[in-house]
Amino acid sequence: MGWFTRGKAPLERNEGKKVRVPEGLWTKCKSCNSAIYTKEIEKNLNVCPKCGFHFRLSAQARLDLLLDSGSFTEKDRDMESADFLEFQDSRSYSERIISAVAKGNGKEAVICGEGMLNGTPVQIGVFDFTFMGGSMGSVVGEKITRLIERAVECRTPAIIVSASGGARMQESIISLMQMAKTSAALARLREARLPYVSVLTDPTTGGVTASFAMLGDIIMAEPRALIGFAGPRVIEQTIRQKLPEGFQRAEYLLEHGMLDLIVARKDMRETLSQVIRMLLVKGPGNGRKAVGS
Repeated sequence: MGWFTRGKAPLERNEGKKVRVPEGLWTKCKSCNSAIYTKEIEKNLNVCPKCGFHFRLSAQARLDLLLDSGSFTEKDRDMESADFLEFQDSRSYSERIISAVAKGNGKEAVICGEGMLNGTPVQIGVFDFTFMGGSMGSVVGEKITRLIERAVECRTPAIIVSASGGARMQESIISLMQMAKTSAALARLREARLPYVSVLTDPTTGGVTASFAMLGDIIMAEPRALIGFAGPRVIEQTIRQKLPEGFQRAEYLLEHGMLDLIVARKDMRETLSQVIRMLLVKGPGNGRKAVGS
């Protein structure tokens, strides 16, 4: 009965010993709490294959997803923020900029340039939340304004994909001025009867929401993206009331008329292309009125 004869020594048990798993091999979904093989998420466009939760994307990854391969040309790449107020909290503003640049995702919180979307030339700007929370300072405002001005000059549509914590506090009133500056540039784009599509991703808040992010001829968002001005905790503390379930999420805003479309990441490229073509044929609609107008 050789079948039952042990040919090898039994495996030793690792009782009391922890098995080391390589870092980054698994990712925990923030929505369904499932542990998912990281490469499986990456293959699914950084979307959870179990619940559809949209993880954040870098600006470069977003550009690769939306534009025709090899068509993007970055503009104003060398523009960098300056610590003109010599702002200091736990670290100086200059140190924070150096730290953000060292991550290797660019020199500022937005990448702007021109490219092709299914053969249609567009001017596009994409925020990167990893750069100081995608905050808008003087350089971000200038790059967005130049993007819009190029769209007018080249007679092309403009697309801005937002992911921002709002105006950059280290630049004080200068950062807040960018809200009016970018909005005025969009008014000139509208006078030229050229389309502007705003895409809101998680999160889009503060001064970015209160300016160009909500001024698109068409405003679309990714599922469950956090969109608002002040954060929910600040609002609850101010009004002393519990906020409704899903408040400030894309689905809530769509239900209350603040958005036109919610589009899954896998469909974003084709939907953007269809919307741009429609606006080029029919011309921009009545657009969005600024707050208080």
